[in-house]
Amino acid sequence: MDAEPLVESFPMPTSDRIRSAYWDLYLSEEGTDNQKKWLGEADRLPRPWDIATCTDPDLRRDVWEWYEAVVTWFNHEYVWDPNAGMIPPCWTQHPHLIHDIGVLADQRRLVALATNSNSLEEWHRYSVPAFIERMAERVRQHCDDQHQAWPGKARFSRYSSQRPNRSQNIAMDSS
Repeated sequence: MDAEPLVESFPMPTSDRIRSAYWDLYLSEEGTDNQKKWLGEADRLPRPWDIATCTDPDLRRDVWEWYEAVVTWFNHEYVWDPNAGMIPPCWTQHPHLIHDIGVLADQRRLVALATNSNSLEEWHRYSVPAFIERMAERVRQHCDDQHQAWPGKARFSRYSSQRPNRSQNIAMDSS
């Protein structure tokens, strides 16, 4: 009988595309001048922790799959009380969670590469509680039973509709 392990290991990105994106970012900082020149402007490189920068559809799909694995792992390994910190199943419908999950995943990826426990302690002490606190504040109980529509949609629409007025005020101030 195969016993399940007591703890699961962090799901490191296994996609060659994600690993290549991280390698390019590494070379953009630590590479030779020729490597940096070949890569071009570093600010144009995709950053897997910020999925919006991953414009290649294959890379973007791989990053989504990695985020899904990280969320599943996090909910299993770090959430005992489902009312306190579980990432909701509708997380892909919450841009604020997507942004936070990308950073949480990347920070934990860096922990896995460390040669001592200091960064894991910092991840436990700072990253996890801060993430859970932000998530609890933003999602509250809106998605406990099922996904709820964005409560701020009407207010954001009103804000967006005023863009011409803001642009005009800025233009008047700038002239």
